[in-house]
Amino acid sequence: MAEDTQAAAISFLSNADLLGEGPIETTETHGSIVFLTPTRAFKLKKAVRYSYLDYSTLAKRRAACEKEMAINVRFAPQLYMGAIPIMRRATGNLALGGDGTPIDWVVAMRRFDSAGQFDRLAAAGGLTQALLRRLSDRIAAAHAQASPDPAFGGADAFRRIYDASLNDLRDDVAEGMPGETVETWAALALKAIQDNAALLDRRRADGRVRSVHGDLHLANICLIDGEPTLFDGIEFNPALSTIDLLYDLAFLLMDLWSRGLRREANLVFNRYFDLRDEGDGLPALSLFLSLRAAIRAQVTFAATRNAHASAGLEAKRAEAFSYLELAVTLLRPIRPRLIAVGGVSGTGKSTFAQDLAPWLGAAPGARALRSDVLRKRAFGVPPETRLPPEGYAPDAHRRTYRLLLTEVSQALRAGHTAIADAVFGRPEERDAIETTARDAGVQFDGVWLSAPRSALESRVEQRSGDASDATIAVVRAQVNQIVPPTRWIKVDAGQGPSATLVSAASALGVDLSPG
Repeated sequence: MAEDTQAAAISFLSNADLLGEGPIETTETHGSIVFLTPTRAFKLKKAVRYSYLDYSTLAKRRAACEKEMAINVRFAPQLYMGAIPIMRRATGNLALGGDGTPIDWVVAMRRFDSAGQFDRLAAAGGLTQALLRRLSDRIAAAHAQASPDPAFGGADAFRRIYDASLNDLRDDVAEGMPGETVETWAALALKAIQDNAALLDRRRADGRVRSVHGDLHLANICLIDGEPTLFDGIEFNPALSTIDLLYDLAFLLMDLWSRGLRREANLVFNRYFDLRDEGDGLPALSLFLSLRAAIRAQVTFAATRNAHASAGLEAKRAEAFSYLELAVTLLRPIRPRLIAVGGVSGTGKSTFAQDLAPWLGAAPGARALRSDVLRKRAFGVPPETRLPPEGYAPDAHRRTYRLLLTEVSQALRAGHTAIADAVFGRPEERDAIETTARDAGVQFDGVWLSAPRSALESRVEQRSGDASDATIAVVRAQVNQIVPPTRWIKVDAGQGPSATLVSAASALGVDLSPG
């Protein structure tokens, strides 16, 4: 009965006169068919049932459409238009909504330009820093607004994710998935879950498991009216969307990293952590990234069963193997280090830290901790909000440096390289950051940037939308009062960001080549 009903619905939705707008395009996945007019999209749930999804009855498809609306309207109210029945009129004709007997349901959406999907923007080199910052802000805001649900998450949930992924991967070994790599991943991932079990349970108890997107990769993000917009969040299984906030973020980070977009992944990572106090979850981030890569490996390999051309088959298999190798690599520890970047305002410390961070430590690169950003967080305002004078009073200054040391220590303990970005104008501040590295048992390097006074003043004067509130008067005072350290690496930052990065990376022994 479901097949006959859906045949009629599919024929109706395929009709070019559906909205009187012209030809209909279709796209199909394992669970749905999307019918595209020039201005709208109608998603029909297939009458199928899998272990994790059940659309086998009309009632279940209606519930799924309504649930998809409820979930995704939080992310994209301007995109999702409603759950609409396909009605059979008394005359026997079919129509969207109105009177009659429902034979199926669809989710109606406003159509957007597919060139604005972030996977396509990534391929075209269109993921600008400004766009990624706005995306990170959007994700952080969505996570802040999401409702905690302690019925999900915790170590047990990740053991179930692990078990399901491992079973699927082992099943694929008979068809060509490299068994040795699968077993290497299995051992590393199980150890990571065991090592982080208490942390995962604690984050659930602390309200960090929430009803979020669940499928946050680049293809599920688009531009709507020029703004990054999340869509197609998971509605069919709450266990896949009511998850640790960092596991939600990890899909996007892994997607960017796997494409070789180190800078982009690191920018999203640092911006999100600057906005949300999630540093306690850093020890589990490598596990989250690896699980996302392993699942993508299995899903990609499964697609080879539908690839008819040998070229398509081999490309898909190679892609799946690459994801599996990445899943293993993400769990191999990399010894962290601490780099402090100092200098008066306007020397380009934050630009340098941002440029260097993607090339350091475990994925997605170093945690770049900026005193200006931490100062704003302590006052409960966004990074770009200018503070009143009391924000720079001696007590506030000392509090900011204490917070910087705390967050640096947290990142190092989690196995992540850290870059501490501050003026470090006082000897005691430089001593304290070096002591932090020594206490953590990691390598320390201090980098001191300098530039001509005219360049410093020009840069500060031209700033806008930045976390720093420094003025030309502040620059002049710093130049007159600060004595540079003798033991730190000295780098001339007057030649611009690229030359500064190359010069400092060489002195630090950092490899800037891709890979």
